[in-house]
Amino acid sequence: MSQSLHRRTVLKCLVAAAASTAFGCHEDEPPVEDGRTHFPQSVASGDPRALSVVLWTRAVDPALPDADLALTLLVARDEAFEHLVLEETGLLASAAHDHTLQVKVTRLEPRTRYYYRFVVEKEGKRLGSPVGRTRTAPAYDAKTPVRFAVANCQDFRGRYYNSWHRLLQLDEDLDFVLFVGDYVYESDSSAVPSPDPARVVRFSDPGSALPRDLGGGRGELVAQSLSNYRDLYRTYRSDPFLQKVHERYPFIVVWDDHEFSNDCWDAHATYTDGRTEEFQPERRRNAELAFFEYMPLDTDAGAGVIDPEELPRYPDTRIYRDFIFGKHLRLFVTDYRTYRPDHLIPEDAYPATVAMDAAVLASLGLTGAFAADAFAYVNIDEFPAQRAVLRGAYVQLAVGGGLTAEEASMRAELLVKGNLALAYANPVLQAAAQPGAGPIGPAGKPRGLAFVHMGKQDLFSSIGARNVVIKDTFDVYAAWRYSTSGGEAQHALGKDQEAWLLAQLREGVSPQTWKVMASSVSTTSMIWDLRAKPDVEPPSVRNRYYFSVDQWDGFPDKRSSLMAELRERTDGHALVVAGDIHAAFASVEQGVPCLTAPAIASSAVQEEAGAAVEAAGFPPGSAVYRYVVTEQAATFREGNPGIAFVDTNAHGFTVVEVGPEEVKAAYHLIPSSEVDVDYGSRPGDLAASFSRSDFRVRPGGTIDAA
Repeated sequence: MSQSLHRRTVLKCLVAAAASTAFGCHEDEPPVEDGRTHFPQSVASGDPRALSVVLWTRAVDPALPDADLALTLLVARDEAFEHLVLEETGLLASAAHDHTLQVKVTRLEPRTRYYYRFVVEKEGKRLGSPVGRTRTAPAYDAKTPVRFAVANCQDFRGRYYNSWHRLLQLDEDLDFVLFVGDYVYESDSSAVPSPDPARVVRFSDPGSALPRDLGGGRGELVAQSLSNYRDLYRTYRSDPFLQKVHERYPFIVVWDDHEFSNDCWDAHATYTDGRTEEFQPERRRNAELAFFEYMPLDTDAGAGVIDPEELPRYPDTRIYRDFIFGKHLRLFVTDYRTYRPDHLIPEDAYPATVAMDAAVLASLGLTGAFAADAFAYVNIDEFPAQRAVLRGAYVQLAVGGGLTAEEASMRAELLVKGNLALAYANPVLQAAAQPGAGPIGPAGKPRGLAFVHMGKQDLFSSIGARNVVIKDTFDVYAAWRYSTSGGEAQHALGKDQEAWLLAQLREGVSPQTWKVMASSVSTTSMIWDLRAKPDVEPPSVRNRYYFSVDQWDGFPDKRSSLMAELRERTDGHALVVAGDIHAAFASVEQGVPCLTAPAIASSAVQEEAGAAVEAAGFPPGSAVYRYVVTEQAATFREGNPGIAFVDTNAHGFTVVEVGPEEVKAAYHLIPSSEVDVDYGSRPGDLAASFSRSDFRVRPGGTIDAA
């Protein structure tokens, strides 16, 4: 976007001559000295295009920490800055934007490495930031291969960035780093123990943060104010290895949920699982502004300073965008969080509520599939004694879950009525053992599909709503919601973004060989199939489960439609790269290869599954725990034959090389148990802790080990 005249900077020196031409604007100027103390978060570059790139820094005068700071930007073809391309003065690291500054530099040359630094003049000295290097994208007709790293999920609290250290150690020749979300985690360190006082997150204004009850007497603070979110970015960017990666490579970044709030959708948080209303538009706007301040982002900005305040924020946000890297790569960076609808199963759904009654099942030709007694339901209003017992039980559970007695009673009257599944109601009635209000027989009763049949057991819980959902019944419900809503119930990308993506995939619009879609969440289907496991007890647990329906598994019909479009519109030259799930996957989903990069630093999905399974009453040693935790990778492979590679207990990153004939992918992995080990001064031990797995992606949707 064009910037206002009063915000424009003065071009001091612009060189259009050959790279060998040495040029200096002021030969009598003093040399640039080390001024790192004025640049506590160093420098960064982002969104490289053939003729432009965005350069970033945060600059503060330690003696005047609340003051704006005037800067000069130097860009050169060499690290010694003897061949200057640009010297731009009059730039301002404004306190109003947490002393950050972004400048879009244009009129550059394709596939060219540039060096840059910011300079502050103080007391007759020129104090410089660390020197950053960046590289523009290849020209549209360049036939060169393109290499990039895919990374995500870098929790700072009590963890070390060994993965970034390893990438630096390898010194990969990358065109860019693609960061697909969870650059920060929105919480402070209250709930995450850290033996290292340097690996903690503290809010400078904790009173403006949002308290979050984690249960069991545990709690934490989550970012709510603009100050809180800025604290997160300042803290994360203090890490020396993350700084050095930014200094070495341009980044292309998109957010996922933790840049705002875990498992969010639109401007809704999900911390209370439906106990309270969590529509938080102002919090969302604060999160977005901090993101725009700290990320070198080009959303069609004009040359010069980019003002974060001018970038549209919720509800007008748009950060999805695309990049062309020569003849072989068109990269589509999509936004999964901003426009998506709520999860299909509400976290506060009453498990007994019938979502699809007998008439609906009959209209779909599914009566026979749901003929078992387990799907019987009644209109509970015809059984007032049993309804009273169920309402009493609801109130007791809801109060135990944190509602007031008045709130619980109101919800009980609203929810405990109409068609209710006996699969949930009868165990409650049996446990209550009230005379005249016993269990209701299923004989002669209609059949329907209720939330309990999809795995919903508790009133306020992510289990059976966002996580660990029974696949086969959920798929039926999801398909029905998809068809009856005209697709709206699963519109993960929103209408405008999806229309943009499909339009760019039209024949002739994108002549590049490979079309790569970046998604913040995985498109790989993650299924636990326990149906043929006779040692799993009780038998009612022997189902197929989606591990997480906060991922694309939660929108199966929309994913199917999107994969078909990607496959058909690219003549088999499509690829999806993703993150978020804290595991490494390589799979083929409906003919489209999908690569999911592991977390940089977080908890591994194997650890998270273990905690969830234990909380559900299946301890280590149980058959369920063995299949879904200890043997999790094998179980995922059984549940999804399209998986070619999986590691659910490692961190790291993926290096991707896109060429004319194939795409190469290298997974660099370190055991998740090493995330709390500081290898900063032990590079040899770090290298020995990493493994590498290589794959080839070929046209037509195949992934083979290299």
